[in-house]
Amino acid sequence: MRRGYLGLWAILVITFAIMLFASQHDSIAFASYQLKTSSLWEEIFGTPRSQSDEDISSLSTEEIIALSQSKVEKVETDTLPKRILFIGDSMLEGLYPRLAAYAKANGHSLYCVIWYSSTSKVWGESTHIPEYIKQFDPDYVFISLGANELFVKDIEKQRDKYVKKILSEIDPIPYVWIGPPNWKEDTGINRLIASNAAQGTFFLSNGMHFDRKSDGAHPTSASAALWMDSIVRWMPKHCAHPIKMDMPSEKSARANRVVVLQPTDK
Repeated sequence: MRRGYLGLWAILVITFAIMLFASQHDSIAFASYQLKTSSLWEEIFGTPRSQSDEDISSLSTEEIIALSQSKVEKVETDTLPKRILFIGDSMLEGLYPRLAAYAKANGHSLYCVIWYSSTSKVWGESTHIPEYIKQFDPDYVFISLGANELFVKDIEKQRDKYVKKILSEIDPIPYVWIGPPNWKEDTGINRLIASNAAQGTFFLSNGMHFDRKSDGAHPTSASAALWMDSIVRWMPKHCAHPIKMDMPSEKSARANRVVVLQPTDK
């Protein structure tokens, strides 16, 4: 009688092991039935299966954005003072004074490089990122770039190499790439950044409400400050490398240094 139970348990264990293995693979078929992946492994072990580059390339825009915004494995907030480098286009004008207030309140230093009318192509073709990393020696980087590329045709083929170059030049420094504040639907810039940035490093701004300046593109100073507040609130649960960002008492502050580049600069 006992042997019968042992045999039954053995069959159940083997069957469960097969199901668990199959839940992680969508290319297994039995006869005319195709198995699909499930969350069984994640429900049991608490960790999702890995997402390869091939997987990402086949995802829709919505799925890529959802992946970039999903909660990452809990990481303890780094409370040490940071030397922060903030680079990007003219959107920095509204964002950096609020980030400077956070930096001042939390013991960080902030160095900004605003390159007017810049794009991933402009930054990618220049040598500025390694130069400013050498000059300011940051241990954290914020990027705000993409607003001047909302309507570039075939952008994912045209600009992919530049986004990759920017990220390779920042690596291995922890970073957050702040997506552009869309005023119209883009042609793929958010999808391009999200598919290249590591999980927990891309903040999607598209879909947020912004009060705009008269140009219809740039958020007002007050709206940009709220934008920065949203990024800070996002960081503890979604950022791969959260740092100490307690709410400042001041609305804005000065950066330690601001470098301004014109569209004609190389």
